Amino acid sequence: MSTQSPRSPRAESSARPAAQGAPRGSWHRGRWMLLLLAAVCAAPIVVSYLTYYVIKPAGGKTNYGALIDPQRPIPDALAVTDENGKTVPLASLRGKWLMVTVDHSACDDACATKLYFMRQVRATQGAERERVLTVWLRTDAGAVPDAIARAYPDTRKFAADPAAIAAWLPADAGTSDADHIYLVDPNGNLMMLFPKNPDPSKIKSDVTRLLKWSSIG
Repeated sequence: MSTQSPRSPRAESSARPAAQGAPRGSWHRGRWMLLLLAAVCAAPIVVSYLTYYVIKPAGGKTNYGALIDPQRPIPDALAVTDENGKTVPLASLRGKWLMVTVDHSACDDACATKLYFMRQVRATQGAERERVLTVWLRTDAGAVPDAIARAYPDTRKFAADPAAIAAWLPADAGTSDADHIYLVDPNGNLMMLFPKNPDPSKIKSDVTRLLKWSSIG
């Protein structure tokens, strides 16, 4: 008849931590999985901004437009009136990349040139152009010339308070908001300011790069 020697108290105490450690390890693994999932979801936005704010080639910057820092979100109180007389918040356009220009409704040659540049930059994005909206913020409620309305049917035309626009949109020294084209990201943050009398091919390069690196919008 065989007998088993009783386990010592020391052996029993040394076995307990191993048994108790399994749930703790599972909890840690679960936490790391959640963190990894959050990182994957945030990656597209992070990459798009790192492309401009951090990653720069040797000897120069990557962007043509001036980056807006700190960000300027579309003010919740900034209301605009569309061509049908309906007043809506400009922030309702969030979800798309916005190319924005500011000018009076009569639209002189400089105004028409900006509208033309925005239309062409958008058109050259190919299948990605649906991610971009061109927006004209008119500083008065006057009538848009028929020739302009026919030439730019896809440009969203809104009447807005010029003081409210100026409070949101910055301008280079010696210029006004009417001298620039602006880029707003799909989260509603003003991202770029392009210079007066810009080079449209360089605007195109900036927009193409952003659409390539970012899946938002």
